[in-house]
Amino acid sequence: MRAAVLHLLAERPMHGYEMIQEIARRTDGQWTPSPGSIYPTLQMLADEGFVTSTEEGGKKLFSLTDIGTTEGEAAPWDVLSFQLDPVDGELRSAVRLLGSAMEQISHAGTSAQKARAAQLYNELRRKLYSILSEES
Repeated sequence: MRAAVLHLLAERPMHGYEMIQEIARRTDGQWTPSPGSIYPTLQMLADEGFVTSTEEGGKKLFSLTDIGTTEGEAAPWDVLSFQLDPVDGELRSAVRLLGSAMEQISHAGTSAQKARAAQLYNELRRKLYSILSEES
């Protein structure tokens, strides 16, 4: 997390949430840090004097200080990019989008819509397992 934050801030000042989105974008969704990991890292880097923050529109804008550098270090997303099959990003994105749709139905759907969604979800799960049972 530390290297990712330092690399992003070496490019330009950013808000914490913006860093989360940028890391997710650069890793094609393979890595989306939580606020619970990014903000403590930012605080630690500030305590060490590597970053500073200013208030901008009620949000903290973080910047790299003169001593905060990543010179010679590989960006974490460059290292991550060769580790996974490119299709993994597509699959992760599809899973996230499906989860969002299910969440919307659970919050805004009628009882009948929720029942249909549960039935469809169970059917999808069975079909996914059948894909795994197929020969390659």
